[in-house]
Amino acid sequence: MTGRAVRTPAIVSRFGRGAPRFRLLCLPQAGGTAGSFAAWRSAVPPGVEIATIGLPGRGTRAAEHAPRSVPELADSLVEDLREELTGRYALFGHSFGALVAYELTRRLERAGLPAPRALLVSASRPPHEPPIGRVSQLDDDDGLLRWLERIGGVPPELRRYGRFLRYALDTIRADLALAESYRVAEPAPVHCDLRVFGGAADALAGPEQLESWRPCAAAGFSVTVLPGGHAYPYANPDRTLSALLHAAAPLLPRRDILA
Repeated sequence: MTGRAVRTPAIVSRFGRGAPRFRLLCLPQAGGTAGSFAAWRSAVPPGVEIATIGLPGRGTRAAEHAPRSVPELADSLVEDLREELTGRYALFGHSFGALVAYELTRRLERAGLPAPRALLVSASRPPHEPPIGRVSQLDDDDGLLRWLERIGGVPPELRRYGRFLRYALDTIRADLALAESYRVAEPAPVHCDLRVFGGAADALAGPEQLESWRPCAAAGFSVTVLPGGHAYPYANPDRTLSALLHAAAPLLPRRDILA
């Protein structure tokens, strides 16, 4: 007997305070997990929900087919997230997640589905510029780990957990390969507001590169630079979440987000 494949819910973590009047759907960095935005929990204001999107083929969705490109991944997420695209929401993506969030927004708009009120992208090159290198092609796990530690991509204590470390590096390498192979021939503007964020000391996506997202915006556009490096959202969660919500606030009734 053949049955329909069971799919794990696309939202792998959600938290908030009170009934949500606004939702921030989040796509984490390469290898990100359900706990990627857990540090934001204490900073969430009333009426806001933070929901982390899990990717097929990874983490709790490891049994599912892993898409082989960012466009294929975005197509999969369009189907996975249909029931989540309700009410007022913004889409946030950090690093690898920023490219996925951009491609997902394009597909939602093209399909006539409820698109985010704002696209918030963080610590990433724009989709029409080439990657700075091919880190995913490092065959040596220790070399990849040293690179990740240098940019603050993983905590140093991860080295203590050998079995989990190998799995994490495999997942990170797979996500980096998707990011490095993704590039659009020319910017295709999204029609919601595009808000770009980054760390002042980020060696991968510095403030100058963040400005290069401008051709991807057909509506409002802004760049916000915060203290820190590539991992600034996790090093300073309260300040980061406050900046994201203030960027989304003009789109919503004032009482719905921030006093």
